[in-house]
Amino acid sequence: MVNVDTAETHSPGADTSASATGNADRHRTRMALIGTGGRSEMYIRAIYGQHADVAELVALSDVNQGRVEFYQELIKELGGTEPVAYFEPAKLTEFIQANGIERVIVTTPDYTHADYIVEALEAGADVVVEKPLTIDVEGCRRITAAVAETGRNVVVTFNYRYSPRNTALKEIIQNGVIGKVTSIDFTWVLDTVHGADYFRRWHREKKNSGGLLIHKASHHFDLVNWWINDVPERVFASGGLRFYGDKNAAERGLGARPERGTVDGLARDPFRLDMREDERLKALYYDNEKFDGYLRDQDVFTEGITIEDNLALVVDYQGGPTLSYSLNAHSPWEGYRVSVNGTEGRAELEVVERAAVQFSTDKKTVVDPSATPIEEEDVVRLNGERLVVQRHWEAAYEVPIVNGEGGHGGGDNLLLSDLFNGPGVDPLGRPSGYIDGLRSVSVGIAGNQSLDTELPVRISELGLGVDLSRGQA
Repeated sequence: MVNVDTAETHSPGADTSASATGNADRHRTRMALIGTGGRSEMYIRAIYGQHADVAELVALSDVNQGRVEFYQELIKELGGTEPVAYFEPAKLTEFIQANGIERVIVTTPDYTHADYIVEALEAGADVVVEKPLTIDVEGCRRITAAVAETGRNVVVTFNYRYSPRNTALKEIIQNGVIGKVTSIDFTWVLDTVHGADYFRRWHREKKNSGGLLIHKASHHFDLVNWWINDVPERVFASGGLRFYGDKNAAERGLGARPERGTVDGLARDPFRLDMREDERLKALYYDNEKFDGYLRDQDVFTEGITIEDNLALVVDYQGGPTLSYSLNAHSPWEGYRVSVNGTEGRAELEVVERAAVQFSTDKKTVVDPSATPIEEEDVVRLNGERLVVQRHWEAAYEVPIVNGEGGHGGGDNLLLSDLFNGPGVDPLGRPSGYIDGLRSVSVGIAGNQSLDTELPVRISELGLGVDLSRGQA
């Protein structure tokens, strides 16, 4: 098993201003974190910052010792008086049971999630896992069996639910403003910075990530499931690799390309990632290649890519609505548009996270603009968000969206608060469990099967080990 960088390279959203000593009168949950890639930083900052009074990071684990040391240095910067413990991933059970670990945070590559979730549950710990829950039917079955057997808790971190623009749409739907939902049209575009990044990392092989239908779109499917409070039933998918990869490059006459971007003497190239130009990427990945040989900067037009970059799905829901979904990973701008049709009107949410990708030699390009808000100059398309509602026989009106501080419009901070302090009463139902994780990946799993068979797939026939409509094994 090779443990490499996590799902997204997000900027941390947690407030780090609180004292790391915490409140001695409150119980501090003993936590271990496995997978020290980019996404783990958010949790580490939260534990040593705003949530230090309720959480204690006991240990870090990764097959790459260099990345562990990277975060040991961060812990020191955050006020940690001494390094936390380290254990080998293969010794997870032993460490949990010998050290009273109550919760394991899993931020490893997607294909390892089921292994670590099941092992942690069986060893006696609860689990927090980055989306997606897992990537295939077998992983779903193993997780549902372990939850049923142990009775322990699994939380899947769907931070998009907490983004103010998405909660605003949820409120409109939940309050019945547009009546009963009949259909949803959802388009998500990833630009040639963020989208391209999935084709140079471990995600480029479907055996590692399940493809973008699972790794990326599980976020989007969860949003729809949550927005309309319904359960997906049948999926038909179409798509393919039509922009990235060696064959597409050859068709467009791009010529020979280097296998990676961090190489001396190469010409400037908007698709090339030179990790030496980014202090964090260099320290976290480039400087640690000697430990596991993982290359974070593979060229997006080389061979070996087995995931799709253009995808379209039709998803039928048990309650009657139909979702029309599309994903493009080579757009010149980034964002999404969702329209929800109801018996009494329509709601439309448009989000522009990066108005244009402008190749520049004098500034660092943010990989994920949803996590690190940016300002890109474009006179036609402007960064921003707009939620418009129009009921039948009435004029349209705009719903105000109020953002907070931090990543995803302040959503990361809200998620972390629920995660570490326990969710309070939430009429929007934002906290998510493993059933929500199953419901979201079930669409991607069925979609991948539909891509293979060119036929619609009923989710109930996948045999995931649980009735998704009731959440019971």
